[in-house]
Amino acid sequence: MHFTSAILRIPPATCASGLTTASLGAPDFKKTREQFNHYVSILSDLNLTVTVLPANPAFPDSHFVEDTAVVMPELAIITHPGAPSRAGEVATIEPVLARFKRIEHIRNGRMDGGDVLMVDRRFFVGLSGRTNREGLREFAAIVEPLGYRVDAVDVGAGLHLKSIVNYAGNNTLLLSAAFVHHPAFAGFEHIVVDSEEEYAGNTLWINDTLITPDGYPRLLARLKKLGLPIMTIPTSEFKKMDGGLTCLSLRF
Repeated sequence: MHFTSAILRIPPATCASGLTTASLGAPDFKKTREQFNHYVSILSDLNLTVTVLPANPAFPDSHFVEDTAVVMPELAIITHPGAPSRAGEVATIEPVLARFKRIEHIRNGRMDGGDVLMVDRRFFVGLSGRTNREGLREFAAIVEPLGYRVDAVDVGAGLHLKSIVNYAGNNTLLLSAAFVHHPAFAGFEHIVVDSEEEYAGNTLWINDTLITPDGYPRLLARLKKLGLPIMTIPTSEFKKMDGGLTCLSLRF
């Protein structure tokens, strides 16, 4: 898929009140905004048309817009986030996406966009604390008639599927060691992410350029072997709130 557009939302001043399982302290609001602005600049430098939505202080996690929708060439699917405190975020995303795509919905089940990885005509969907089997069933009923294959992956203790696997182009997946032999990922080349650098496995592939968190030298060395342009970016404040690079945008 070639990306031409991205939708982002400015982090709110309330971002430290969001959901997190990390024990890294509260994010610094000024640094959060600085890191967000750096992210916006990178997407713009990659020639994406970037739509930046205003901060929504009523929803401290709302800058992690990826969880609110799944965007594909044919349409956009508005999700039903698994965390009750985030359910209201979708109402402000739907009218924006409707400018670009036909809209479908996950209505009864639960689904976070961070549990959905699209690779060509294939979707991997994580079953996690945020995405359940009913959400998976509804999602498959929308995309399979369009010719997509859907594979379920039990995430286990991970927050989202994209906490453990991401696409890096060239038929290559970045994977946590525990998922290397998962049958859904057979047929791909694998880069195994060391447990100490697992956070950096949430690397973002956009049009054959890789955007990866800075400060993870072993993974960076492996990524360089792919021969693609690589851009590093500070993500310390997002990490404190369980957020990564894919979380911060809807790309299409």
